[in-house]
Amino acid sequence: MALREALREWLSLPDIEPAEDYGFFGPDSVAWKVWSYPTGLTIGFQRAVVIEELDPALIAAVDATHAIYDRPRTRYDRTLRYFAMVMFADSRSTTKAADVLVKVHSKGVGIDPVTGKQYDANDPASQLWIHLTAWHSLLVAYEKYGPGRLSAQDEASYWDECARAAELQTCDPADVPRTREGVRRYFEQVEPQLIGSDAAKKAMRHLLRADVMLPPMPWFLAPFFLVVSAFLRRGTLATMPRAMRKMAGLPTSRLLDLLVVAPLSAAFTLVSLNARLEIILLRLISPMTVPVAAPALLGIPPRHPVTTTPREAQRRFGYANPSQAHLELRAKQRERVLARGLAPDDQGIVESQPILGNIA
Repeated sequence: MALREALREWLSLPDIEPAEDYGFFGPDSVAWKVWSYPTGLTIGFQRAVVIEELDPALIAAVDATHAIYDRPRTRYDRTLRYFAMVMFADSRSTTKAADVLVKVHSKGVGIDPVTGKQYDANDPASQLWIHLTAWHSLLVAYEKYGPGRLSAQDEASYWDECARAAELQTCDPADVPRTREGVRRYFEQVEPQLIGSDAAKKAMRHLLRADVMLPPMPWFLAPFFLVVSAFLRRGTLATMPRAMRKMAGLPTSRLLDLLVVAPLSAAFTLVSLNARLEIILLRLISPMTVPVAAPALLGIPPRHPVTTTPREAQRRFGYANPSQAHLELRAKQRERVLARGLAPDDQGIVESQPILGNIA
């Protein structure tokens, strides 16, 4: 009886509220199609957060907080929720989240112990790296384990939408490549700056362990998800360039890369046919993401079925362009950390919790 009740509770869906509007993309966008496929918020997201750690500035900020080790589940949950908000949430809440995220990132300042250079999580170059790595990773996962390569027209739309989303970051949307070739050139240009430091290797191995990111789950599902997490890890590795894997000391087996494709593609296809199942699985991976993504996955229209752009929403709701947002706070954080040797203020983290979820 207890097992039956636990199973019934696990299979039930939470109450889903319609969004205020379609945000910045909507169901007719290519980005929505790619990100809503089951590969997006699983392998695509995991690939992005793993590869990002090769940037010395980013890993310096990550390692300074130690949050991915001290609270991996909440860190994962909050980050995935923000990813989903950019794509699926309404324009009002997403612009607010992006504005608060500038405050959160204001904490990420210091001196990189590997390069000796200053780092700043709000630096436009760092934000462009994060942004493009995310959008590229979700597309790579979609094309490898999902429906396949986008048409030329859809691909052009996808990168235009990527540039639109960059209006939520401190980077310049004009710097976002608009073609697959342009994205390839970008990664070639940044590759010499990437470093497989000890901190990066440790973080990448940690973030590839999907099991440490999962919240507590029913005991009868634990063995199943150990197997799932092993497949996800191998599937994520198979999408990563071998040069990056070698830099990070990660496995590079071509045979295993090949063998994992068929079972994962079949699994993702089955999940894609049942939105309810996709939401149930998403709740296990990231409970905070469900209210954001569920209306899109279930096809529940918003109260106002319209889209806008981040710049238009920022003007309407009174938020500054992220590159110019909270300059005083950012200057204070740099002064505290770089000049006085103090820990940064937690103002942004505190303000973000009602939006992105508690950190405890």
